Amino acid sequence: MVATGLTIGIGGSGGVFAPTLFIGAMAGTAFGDIAHQILPGATESPGAYGLVGMAAALGGATRAPITAVIILFELTGEYRIILPLMAAVAMAAAVSRLLSKDTIYTRKLRRCGVDIDRPRHPFATVTAADLARPILQPLWQTSDLATAATALERNPGGILPVLDETGRYRGCVSAREVAESLDAPEPPATLAPLVQELSPIAADTCFHDIVIALAGHGGTGLPVVDTDHTAVIGWVNHEDLLSVLHAEPGR
Repeated sequence: MVATGLTIGIGGSGGVFAPTLFIGAMAGTAFGDIAHQILPGATESPGAYGLVGMAAALGGATRAPITAVIILFELTGEYRIILPLMAAVAMAAAVSRLLSKDTIYTRKLRRCGVDIDRPRHPFATVTAADLARPILQPLWQTSDLATAATALERNPGGILPVLDETGRYRGCVSAREVAESLDAPEPPATLAPLVQELSPIAADTCFHDIVIALAGHGGTGLPVVDTDHTAVIGWVNHEDLLSVLHAEPGR
């Protein structure tokens, strides 16, 4: 029991099915032997308890009670123990679910990053890089307001990313801010004072996280940057998400 538990606990490779049967059989037989010594006339032989313990251990470890009952019944062919066998397996599976969310087998998968209980999202493979639309004319921090106004006029979203002298993403500027600055008595010479620090979306962001990131940004959207969060590779908004939904057949 200790060796099997340590092997599974540290994530090593080892047998599960046969040790589970052995541990259950030995524990059940030991319990049956003690019970038979105390009440010899009211109990079955220790071997019967061993069979029930074997099924209970298998049902609790794999959380597959029907499989455990069928395997042990086919192994023994004893009709007399079928009811206590089913009761023990059902209780073992229930206790196992209360103690742990995973079984021995699913815990190994979870360590590898596989969650079989989580429903697979139909767009799990769609990333921000797949949805990003190219930006025809990004703005620079050193651009003047007139140049920015011309670029924003051609952009239907009314907002554009701003890059520094090295081409790194610094933020965004909207048409409203540029218009208000142009109407000010002393407008700034460049866009630098108008840049807002808007958190971009990384290129490898999944569909679900894109939906969360776009919450609160309405129809303007957000810029998409590369995995280093430096270079702007495009723009994404709710319309791009809807285009993926519309492209799915049957939707």
